[in-house]
Amino acid sequence: MNRREGEERDGAKILLASVAAMAAETATFPIDITKTRLQLHGESVSSPVRSASAVRVAAEIVRREGPRGLYKGLSPAIIRHLFYTPTRIVGYEHLRGTFVSTDNSLSLPVKTLLGGISGLIAQLIASPADLVKVRMQADGCLMSQGLQPRYSGPIDAFSTILRTEGFIGLWKGVFPNVQRAFLVNMGELACYDHAKRFVIHNRLAGDNIYAHTLASFMSGLSATLLSCPADVVKTRMMNQRADKEGEVKYRNSYDCLVKTVKIEGLRALWKGFFPTWARLGPWQFVFWVSYEKVRQITGLSSF
Repeated sequence: MNRREGEERDGAKILLASVAAMAAETATFPIDITKTRLQLHGESVSSPVRSASAVRVAAEIVRREGPRGLYKGLSPAIIRHLFYTPTRIVGYEHLRGTFVSTDNSLSLPVKTLLGGISGLIAQLIASPADLVKVRMQADGCLMSQGLQPRYSGPIDAFSTILRTEGFIGLWKGVFPNVQRAFLVNMGELACYDHAKRFVIHNRLAGDNIYAHTLASFMSGLSATLLSCPADVVKTRMMNQRADKEGEVKYRNSYDCLVKTVKIEGLRALWKGFFPTWARLGPWQFVFWVSYEKVRQITGLSSF
């Protein structure tokens, strides 16, 4: 394959990954906003607060904001995935091709490292859109308290953050964000790749929807277990605002981690675990099945 053909194939993969990610994000976004609100519930509050479940949080969103409230922040989420998903998917394939061993296979630890690196790079690029998504999702909490939302839409959010917090402000929370992306893709990409090849190699299924479904289920579970603590820290770091004196609640991600555990207990690091898994499972299924199927139809090699 010459360089031109390789670039054309990469372009097709990027387009397919973007479209598949948009479909998966739209289908599972109500679960994502429920997870975000659940993670912010009782945030470092010393007084007792009523425990919340995912069902109760989702019902409260619909009651106070209407069904459209479940899609608050969808636009920046889709924008994020236009950069994030193609970068990590195509990047992982390139890294895997570079480090592939003589028997055309890689060990799980190596795949795990490559998956983490590809996720790290992708999240660095997509972090501003992720920040806007989290802020807009959290705005719903302000509205439920009778307060005015901070932003009227994604464009207003981008411009406001840029004006009030500076260019660097668009990357607020980037370190916990990158940490989470590293862990997510360690579990997601490496596990999906390894699980699919295991299923096919052991003839449990061919390279078809059954193998892709099994592999996506396993990758979603492993990604959730690894990333949930970092996801809680990331959400809280990105949502915090300075008070009138210019002070912030958390100095850094470690401070956020310590305060969360000290005030709310160790289990708080897995707040939103089930809605996270409930979202990652369908997200993985919609994305990988559609992505792999279209690749097969268009003559591109399987992931």
